[in-house]
Amino acid sequence: MSAATRTDALFAHVTPPAAPVFCLAEMDRRREGDDFPTIPVAGLELDVNEAAAALFETAADELAVPVPNTDTLYAALRAAVAQLGPVGIAEVTETFAGLPADEFPEVAECRRFAYRLALSFWYAGARSRPMSMGEIAVALYLSSLHRYRMADFRELPRRPLVVARALYEGVTAVPTETLIRLGACMAAEFGGPADRERGREWLYKQAMPDYHRRRFCFGIVQSQHAQPAPLIVRPDTGTPTIGLTPPPGPSGQWLRTMRAEW
Repeated sequence: MSAATRTDALFAHVTPPAAPVFCLAEMDRRREGDDFPTIPVAGLELDVNEAAAALFETAADELAVPVPNTDTLYAALRAAVAQLGPVGIAEVTETFAGLPADEFPEVAECRRFAYRLALSFWYAGARSRPMSMGEIAVALYLSSLHRYRMADFRELPRRPLVVARALYEGVTAVPTETLIRLGACMAAEFGGPADRERGREWLYKQAMPDYHRRRFCFGIVQSQHAQPAPLIVRPDTGTPTIGLTPPPGPSGQWLRTMRAEW
C-alpha cells in the first residue's frame, strides 16, 4: 500500500465539509504583464518595490528581529503608508531602488518582506503563503520518488527536475488540509525542539511510517534552497488548496520557512 493510499484510508472516516467553488485563475490579482500582484493598503495598490521602500524608510529597524509574521508586516506597511503618504512613498522608492542589497542588509530584508506580502495577496478573497519545509518534505514522501543515499542523490542528473516532478505528484496525493497537518508534524520532528510532541502524532506515524524516508525527504528540502514550490492558498470561505508557483524573490530564491507563516 502506497503512502498516499494509506493516508486516504486513515482519513476515509472523515466527511469533508462542503466548500464553495474557488477558481484560482479567476482570483489571480496580477495585472496583465506583471510578475507579482500589487499589495492593497489604505486605498493604494503598491508594487513590491514601493512596499519595500516604505518599510525601509519607516520600520526597518523594528522588523529586523525576531522575524515578523505576515500580519505584523502588513500592520507595519499600513503604518508606513499613513506616515509617508503617496507622495512620500514615490520619493523614497526612487532612492531605495538604487541601494545595493549586498551593502545594506536592511534593504535585502525589506525586499524579502515586500515579496512575502505580495505572495500573501496573490489571490482576491484569500490569503496565500509559500509551502513550509515540512510540507514540501511531506509531498516528496508521498510521491513515487526513490530513496537514495544523499551523496548519490546529489549526483543525479537534472536533480531539480526530479524533485519538482515528485513535489507536484505529492501535493495532489492528499487533501491540502492533510498536507498542512502532516507538514507541521514533519517540521516538529526534524526542525528543532520547538514542538517535539507534534512530531510524535499518531496520524503522522501511521501515514508516513518510514523514518529513513522521512529523513531523506527532509534532507532534500534542506539542501535544495532554490527549488520552486507552489503556494498554499487559504480562501476566506472554504478549505485550503494549492496555488500556482510564484517567481523567485529578490534574491533569486523562493522563500523557505520551517513552519507555516501566514
